[in-house]
Amino acid sequence: MEALKNHVDWRREITAFLEQRVKYYKKRLALQKIHEVLEKHPELPRGSAASALRRDRDSH
Repeated sequence: MEALKNHVDWRREITAFLEQRVKYYKKRLALQKIHEVLEKHPELPRGSAASALRRDRDSH
């Protein structure tokens, strides 16, 4: 590190690295919360979306 001290702004590099890590963990936490919410929702039976689209299309 001493050899690079005149070429690298270590304070800026470390700050940028820490900011990236904080963003990463915030995103990870948000995704974890979303996953927990989605796990609580019931699943629809297979084909129900296609059936709803078909009914809507045929009603016009």
